[in-house]
Amino acid sequence: MTLRQIDRFRDRADAGAQLASALSSLHGQHPLVLAIPRGGVPIGRIVADRLDGELDVVLVRKIGAPGHAEFAIGAIDESGATQVSPDAALVGADERYIKREAARQLATINVRRELYSPHHTAIDPAGRVVVIVDDGLATGATMRAALLAVRARRPARLVCAVPVASPHSLAEIADLADDLVYLSAPDDFRAVGQFYLEFPDVEDAQVIRLLRRSPEPAAVGSEAVRIDAGGVMLDGELDMPAQAAGLVIFAHGSGSSRASPRNRRVAQALHARGLATLLFDLLGEEEAREVAARFDLPRLTAPPDAALRWAAGHAGTAALPVGLFGASTGAAAALALAARRPATVKAVVSRGGRPDLAGDGALARVQAPTLLIVGGADTEVIALNRMALAALTCPAKMVLVPHASHLFEEPGALESVTELAADWFVRWLRRDEAQRDGAASR
Repeated sequence: MTLRQIDRFRDRADAGAQLASALSSLHGQHPLVLAIPRGGVPIGRIVADRLDGELDVVLVRKIGAPGHAEFAIGAIDESGATQVSPDAALVGADERYIKREAARQLATINVRRELYSPHHTAIDPAGRVVVIVDDGLATGATMRAALLAVRARRPARLVCAVPVASPHSLAEIADLADDLVYLSAPDDFRAVGQFYLEFPDVEDAQVIRLLRRSPEPAAVGSEAVRIDAGGVMLDGELDMPAQAAGLVIFAHGSGSSRASPRNRRVAQALHARGLATLLFDLLGEEEAREVAARFDLPRLTAPPDAALRWAAGHAGTAALPVGLFGASTGAAAALALAARRPATVKAVVSRGGRPDLAGDGALARVQAPTLLIVGGADTEVIALNRMALAALTCPAKMVLVPHASHLFEEPGALESVTELAADWFVRWLRRDEAQRDGAASR
């Protein structure tokens, strides 16, 4: 528990900076910062950036008393789970009222999820260090619902962090978090806003902007490489941000090359998140002219396998955890290779892929957490990915990008792909890095 008695904060930015300082011990653990919108998001953005973490929102809504919406008698979370105060009946909230009000608030939650993170599901807190932040605690009802909702998803550690709180609300939620971090808990607490010199309303547009804000462009060093794939020399490009936390090797689809603008867009997003990338031509010049070679799985798998071996012998990448990004038929090659090299491949993402071509036997042997991204309008490929998902026994997930076709050419579709892929690789490759660091320290 942390306590620093502070009279007033200048604004939410000031409160966020001071809260981040109080949470500095979490730096290096890549925490997932979940902000309660809307007021918690400006604070969460600062905390996530200072701790090198990820930011998302945790969506919960207060259930207000009849005729007094601001007086919380309970709360509901994104899953529909409802918490109700034992005193609800005393203010006229019967079961029928609570059910009706809960449904209304859940509808608002669903609208906000689509508004704040379209084409993108909530980041999974399982196994993560999670920090739930808000701009302050009054009744604590919303924070209580948020803590209960996230605890049910099995985080490794759950922290509640706020700049200011009512002492009563802290006592109410103390048993729900592994740690409470707060800067002030004054006895004369009446409202959160009384402890800020500037406390303007936070609009949805600001929340969206803060959630989508990209990190500063990473300084990336590029190196032209040549990879020997059984006597066939493949040209490639290794791009390395400073202090890269992992390496993603790309296996592009049939008829494509390392110059694919779609894969390059994804690679740029990975660089911004501190991951290195290796893009290379999957086939030699003569092989690329053979249409049959584009669907020959053993031939498609050999080059990324050679790239794995090359990366293991390269001074800049030898110590990095490795993920594979496969597009179209390249997704099958990536998964077949993950099945063959379980100790090396730590995460896989498929974009508009044909994972089914890897075969049920290989899919069942994949241990690397796998994300299948499919266009919502790519109906034939959706069915094939569902079949592959059923065959996978590793942590796996399929996400449909609404209205997107096979090449994700629709407005906003490729942006959704880059966000999903970057989130997945950051989550699993940084987790592997943290586990290796922990083992080394022991």
